[in-house]
Amino acid sequence: MFYRNQLYLSQIIINLPRFSKIFIALLFDLISCSFSLWLSFFIRLGEFSSINERGFEALLLSFSLSIPIFVIFGLYRAVFRYSGYFALLIVIKASFIYGLIYSLLITIYGFSGIPRTIGLIQPLLFFIFIATWRMLISYFLGGFYRKHLNSSSNAKALIYGAGKAGRQLAKAIEDSGEIAIKGFLDDNELHQGRFIDGKFIYPPKKLKELINQKSINLILLAIPSVSRKRRMQIINDLRTYKIAVRSIPGISDLARGLDSKYFLEDLVIDDLLGREQIEPFKSLLKKNIFSKVVLVTGAGGSIGSELCRQVLKLKPKKIIMVEINEFALYSINSELIDIKNKKKGLENVELIPLISCIKDNERMSEIISTWRPKTIYHTAAYKHVPLVEHNLVEGLKNNIFGTLGIAQLAEKNDVRDFVFISTDKAVRPTNVMGVSKRISEMILQAKVEEETNLKRKKNKTKFSIVRFGNVLESSGSVIPKFRQQIKNGGPVTLTHRKITRYFMTLSEAAELVIQSGAMAKGGDVFVLDMGEPVEIFQLAKRMIELSGLQIKNEFNPNGDIEIAITGLRPGEKLYEELLVSNNPLATKHPKIFRSKDPFLKWKYLKPKLDYLNKVINQNNYKAIRKSLKDIVNEYYPKDNIVDYVFLKNKSNKYKE
Repeated sequence: MFYRNQLYLSQIIINLPRFSKIFIALLFDLISCSFSLWLSFFIRLGEFSSINERGFEALLLSFSLSIPIFVIFGLYRAVFRYSGYFALLIVIKASFIYGLIYSLLITIYGFSGIPRTIGLIQPLLFFIFIATWRMLISYFLGGFYRKHLNSSSNAKALIYGAGKAGRQLAKAIEDSGEIAIKGFLDDNELHQGRFIDGKFIYPPKKLKELINQKSINLILLAIPSVSRKRRMQIINDLRTYKIAVRSIPGISDLARGLDSKYFLEDLVIDDLLGREQIEPFKSLLKKNIFSKVVLVTGAGGSIGSELCRQVLKLKPKKIIMVEINEFALYSINSELIDIKNKKKGLENVELIPLISCIKDNERMSEIISTWRPKTIYHTAAYKHVPLVEHNLVEGLKNNIFGTLGIAQLAEKNDVRDFVFISTDKAVRPTNVMGVSKRISEMILQAKVEEETNLKRKKNKTKFSIVRFGNVLESSGSVIPKFRQQIKNGGPVTLTHRKITRYFMTLSEAAELVIQSGAMAKGGDVFVLDMGEPVEIFQLAKRMIELSGLQIKNEFNPNGDIEIAITGLRPGEKLYEELLVSNNPLATKHPKIFRSKDPFLKWKYLKPKLDYLNKVINQNNYKAIRKSLKDIVNEYYPKDNIVDYVFLKNKSNKYKE
C-alpha cells in the first residue's frame, strides 16, 4: 500500500505543469535559506532566537543574492528527477559564488547586530540543504520511479561488457522503462565483483544461475572493440542458454542517442559469419575517386547506395547518381546531403541526382556527355532471381543491353574506369539473371580485347568486373525476410534444407569494389573472398535462437518458430560458385583475387548479341533460351520457361 501511494504521489508531481514545479523549487530554496540562517545564529550564539529579533537584514540579503544567482546558473531549468553529478556540480558552483559574495558583505561590510561568522556558517549550511533536497527529489521522482519501471519491465537484461561502452549503454537505456538492467557480465577478473552505478559485475559462468534468479531474458553485447572471432565465440556460448542476444555497433551510436528500441530489434547477423574485415588500402580507395567526377548507376539500390556513401567520404568532385526509382533516388540524395552537412571537408562535393533507365540510350548519352565522368560504377540491374525468370525479356534487355549501351557510351566519352558489379550467380548459371550477368561480363572482356587488338591505347576505358555473393543488408537478402518472419511469429520459410550462400557486409563489399576497380588493368574479373559458404538452414536456426525463441519441430512440438521448407524457386541453385575457372590469381589485397575466365572475342560475340536482341524484340522465348545457351555454354536452366507473358499467351507458337 505504501509503495503504491509513493508511486501515485511521484506520478502526480512529475505530471505537474512546469511553472508549478519551478514555484515548488523556489519555495524549497527560500525555506532552506531561512532555516540555514536561523540555524547559523543558533550555532554561533548557542541559543534559539527568531530572525525577526536578529538578522532580518541578513535574510533579505540572502534572498536577494541567492535567487538571481541560482536563476543565472540554471538551477530552475533542471529536470530534478534526472539530477545527477552534473546537476550537483552546478549547485556547488552557484553556492560558491553566492557564499563568496555573501561572506564578503557580512564579514567586511558588516551589519549591526549580526556576527561576522554568520557570513561563513550560513552559506555552508545553505549549500547542504539545497543539495540535499535536490538529491532526495532526484531519488524519489527518478530512482524510485525507475525502480518501478524496471520491476514492471518485460525485458530484464544483463550487459556483456563492463567497459566504457557497457557503462554508456546502461546509462542510455536506464530511463526508458523498456529494459531493466540487472547487472553486467565481464570476462576480465579485475572487473568481476565490482559495481557500476550500483549494478554488480558477474563472471559469465554464473549466467545460468542469474537467468533463473533474476528472470533474465536478454543479453546486450557491449564489446565493440573485440575481434569478430571473439564476438562469434561469445555469441555461440550464449546460444546454449536459449536467450535473446542483441549488440551495439559502436560507442559512437550511443553518443548519437539511439533509442533503446533499437537494441531490442537489432539482430547482428554479420557477427555470426566470423569474418574479420581487413583495413582498406587508402591509396586504392582514393585512386579513382578523389577530386574526380564519379557516376553510379542504380544509385538507390543496396550496393549502389552504399557505394555512393563510400564515394562521398573520399571527396570526389561530383557524384552523378542515376536511378530509375524516384523514391530510392530521393532517399540516397537526402542521406548524402545530411552527411555533407555534418562532416567537414565535403562542402564542395556536388551531388547530382538524375532519374533515368539505363536502357534509355539517348538519356544516358546526354548524362555521360554532359558531366564526362572519369569513373563509372555500374550497379543497375534486375537481380531477384525468380522475378527475372518470370520477366525474362525485360531482365535481358536491362541487364545485358543496358550494360552494353553504358559500356559503349563510356568508350565514346573517354571514361577512364568502368567497374561492373557482377554476382556469383554468373558462374555456371542456371537462371536468367545469372546468365545475363555472365554475358555482360563477356561483353566487357571482349571490349577490352578488341581495343587491345586495334591498339587504341590512348584514352582507352579500363573495363573491370567485380564478382561476389550476397550482402547481408541488401533488399534481396534472406536476412531481412527471416527477421520479419521471426517478428511475425513464423514460420521461417526456406526453399531447401541444404541450400548454402556466400555472405559479406554491405560496407565491406563496397570498399572492396572500389579497391578492385583501382587495381584494374582492363578486362579484369575480380573475385572477392567471401569466406566459407553459410548453410541458410543453420543461419535461420541461429537467428531464431538469438531472438530468445525455440525452434518448433517434431522433437520440440511446443517450440515458438517453425522452419518450413517450401522447395527451390525457378532458377534457384543449391550452391553458388565464384570462379568459372579454377585458377584465381592473388593481388596485393588479401581479399581480392583475379580470375582468368574464358570469353568470346568481340567479332564472334557481336553477331550473337545482335541475334539475341532480335529474338528478344520478337518475344521468341524458345529462340531466346537457345541463344543464351549458344553464348554461354555453361548455362543449364533447370526449369521450363516461366515468363508470365509466355505462360499466359496460350496461342504463343513458341510455347514448349
